[in-house]
Amino acid sequence: MFKKETYKQRRALLKKALGSGVYLFLGNDELSLNYADSTFRYRQDSSFLYFFGLSFAGLSAIIDVDEDKEIIFGNELTIDDIVWMGVQPTLKEKSEMVGVTHTEPTVDLGKYLARVQKQGREIHYLPPYRPEHQLKLMDLLGIKPAAQKASYKFMEAICNQRIYKSDEELAEIDKACNVTAQMHIAAMKMLRPGMKEYEVVAEMEAVAARNNYELSFATIATINGQTLHNHYHGNTAKSGQLFLIDAGCETEMGYAGDMSSTVPVDKTFTARQKAVYDIQNRMHLESVKALKPGVSYESVYDLSASVMVDGLKDLGLMKGNTEDAVREGAHAMFYPHGLGHMMGLDVHDMENFGEELVGYAGGKKSTQFGRKSLRLARELEPGFVFTIEPGIYFIPDLIDLWRGQNKFMDFINYDVLETYKDFGGIRNEEDYVITKDGARRMGSLYVPLTTEEVEAIR
Repeated sequence: MFKKETYKQRRALLKKALGSGVYLFLGNDELSLNYADSTFRYRQDSSFLYFFGLSFAGLSAIIDVDEDKEIIFGNELTIDDIVWMGVQPTLKEKSEMVGVTHTEPTVDLGKYLARVQKQGREIHYLPPYRPEHQLKLMDLLGIKPAAQKASYKFMEAICNQRIYKSDEELAEIDKACNVTAQMHIAAMKMLRPGMKEYEVVAEMEAVAARNNYELSFATIATINGQTLHNHYHGNTAKSGQLFLIDAGCETEMGYAGDMSSTVPVDKTFTARQKAVYDIQNRMHLESVKALKPGVSYESVYDLSASVMVDGLKDLGLMKGNTEDAVREGAHAMFYPHGLGHMMGLDVHDMENFGEELVGYAGGKKSTQFGRKSLRLARELEPGFVFTIEPGIYFIPDLIDLWRGQNKFMDFINYDVLETYKDFGGIRNEEDYVITKDGARRMGSLYVPLTTEEVEAIR
């Protein structure tokens, strides 16, 4: 945890931004796996962590701006809890760690909210992304799940605060990125033909465990890199294939790292793999060069797509005017996702608030295939932390669909593209923070990026 003053300052800033009202923070409960006492690993709600800092199940909190109250609700441990889980701080001791002096038992939360409703005051709450939250809101406020509507005012105020990372937050993210880099380097060093994907995953996740870190998301490690989020790990890596890794860890305080790398299963790239990889590498490096305050992230995405189209034209895979191809969406045959996303306490930071609020400053997203998957498009500002992860993919089903529809015939050479159906996909990803005059890569440990660097570590 940070020092208690950090959490007190965060709540003070939030109350100043909100001005008035009653705001409910629902912490997360334990989540059962296959029966009540067998649970998934516990993860506290990120907004609760940001403002109240306590990673314990069964807590909720209220900020009542009108009455200038901050209250944490929870239950004390029983002797049965202590027998099975050991001694833990009392609710009062936990709350004092984050500068909250007023605590009440969980049963009193409903009574407090009922009093607020009787007074005719509105109760603001955040998106209930877990069923447990929906049920609690139904019980506490009498609102059925289908009618529950999160407070935009509440989300916007939190977003406008959490989106700017402080120096102490950046230090945590640096730690997460360093261990994330270690995970990728370990995988790059060990991969050999004949290995199962899960063997590589085991080594990577062991790196996180040795640092007492959890994963920031489910690991992707696959010979089927053309599938953007492939969490199956049962394939055997074979000579001639590419191996795509997208993995990260989070610190004990919940701050995330997120990186991707693509390596040949063999010790070296084939000529065809190298040609495509070098294009993706140029996409990445040109995007990084463009990062600075005031630049629209969507313009950086357009730059990365244009670099790709120019490169694929050289390989005979695309043709026509580059600017037209990107504007009309032909590039999405090979690049069907966005350039990156915000990152912090969530690996996709605050994505439960919606991409338009977080990534577009409340603006509207495109509906065009490929561009609609751009999670971040807003103007970049100092303190923003985000990923850079352009990719190039050869997706057989998409190739067949668009060719059958005679789609983008002026931009895509389908006859040449047919010969790449077994290629797979390439994605490399780093994490950056915008500074006052440019950008800084997060973490001090560098993951090999160019083909020469990758082959050297293999």
